[in-house]
Amino acid sequence: MKSTRTLGFFVLPALLLALAAGIVGVRRHRRSPLPEAVVTRGSFVDFLPLRGEIRPVQSVVLSAPSSGADLQIIELVRNGATVATGDVIVQFDPTTQQRTLEQKQSELKQAESEIERKEAEQRRRVQAAQTALEQAQSALGRARLDLGKQPVVSRVDAEKLALAFSDAGQVVRQSEQTVEGERIATVADLASARQRRDKALYDVRETERIIQSLTVRSPSAGSISLLPNLRAGTPFSRGAPEFKRGDRAWFGAPIAELPDLHAVQMTCHIDEADRGRVRADAAALVRVDAVPDRELRGEIRDIAAVAKPDFSLFPPVRNFDVTIALSDSDPRLRSGMSASARLELDRLSDVLLVPTVAVFQRGVATITYVDDHGTLEPRPVIVLRRGREQVAIASGVHEGERVSLREPDSDRGAR
Repeated sequence: MKSTRTLGFFVLPALLLALAAGIVGVRRHRRSPLPEAVVTRGSFVDFLPLRGEIRPVQSVVLSAPSSGADLQIIELVRNGATVATGDVIVQFDPTTQQRTLEQKQSELKQAESEIERKEAEQRRRVQAAQTALEQAQSALGRARLDLGKQPVVSRVDAEKLALAFSDAGQVVRQSEQTVEGERIATVADLASARQRRDKALYDVRETERIIQSLTVRSPSAGSISLLPNLRAGTPFSRGAPEFKRGDRAWFGAPIAELPDLHAVQMTCHIDEADRGRVRADAAALVRVDAVPDRELRGEIRDIAAVAKPDFSLFPPVRNFDVTIALSDSDPRLRSGMSASARLELDRLSDVLLVPTVAVFQRGVATITYVDDHGTLEPRPVIVLRRGREQVAIASGVHEGERVSLREPDSDRGAR
């Protein structure tokens, strides 16, 4: 009995000491229930996210003809198809132009027949006038011979001979004028007929040219990108569908594009609120949605000098068009692919970094909540730079400390 009491006297304090040590250990390793992040040291990079599309630096746009009628597409290659030089890209319905060509060819034949008729009539009229002139000249010759009889005839007969000679001369002059007049008239008639023939010939050749232009062929080898049919979109749609068989195009409508994908760029736009922070040569990392396993390097090549309104949003916003030149490329890229870019705005090396959501504003003070063995301690910090995802801290926290991503008060209030 005495030994049992002695054993209890020693065991009980040991158990109490072990329990106290366990409680202290639990309190020492307990953490806040709020999500946390570790303060790290590294490079701070502030970036601007952009959305846009991949476009070739150089491309050939294949358009509908600028003349004709009823430009309905009856044949069209599929989007992304590989074509060779001379391959048919789009074929428009030539039925209307074929009927027009037949009509113009008929008019040309009529004009050519009219010229032949005018030439035959010219020859007949000039020949008739020439025959009358020859007859008048023969009569004048006979009157001249008869005029030599004046000395041996009476005075009355001599006067008759003189009048006959004068009349014959007048007839000759009139016949000469008639011949000249017929030649001038027939020349004018022929010129008018030839003008009508030339007009009909031009119409035939122009219609043939239009029919030929209804077949659009590839000027070089490459991959075809079909362009959107802007007249097929609805007022509430975000984009227009690409051209397809059966669509009707307007004069000069861009139907397809033959891009040179050896050099590509990204076209996008930035809001006017961000324009002042973007440098003309800022670096960018571009990720194409269809090529998710690769990131392409680039930099800004051009920023529009004037903002344009964007009516796809309501209320409309104003933004600046931006072109990002890509120094990298990929054989899987196609014109029109959607892409996102991270545009570098600012960079600081060897600074303390915390997530943006871990920094809070309390009045004029900027604070963060540091986890001190499960207790969140509000601590004032001095911010060097504030980005969309990270904040560079000058002082107030230390590398390796854990900071809360939510304010404790807001968490309790939410519960």
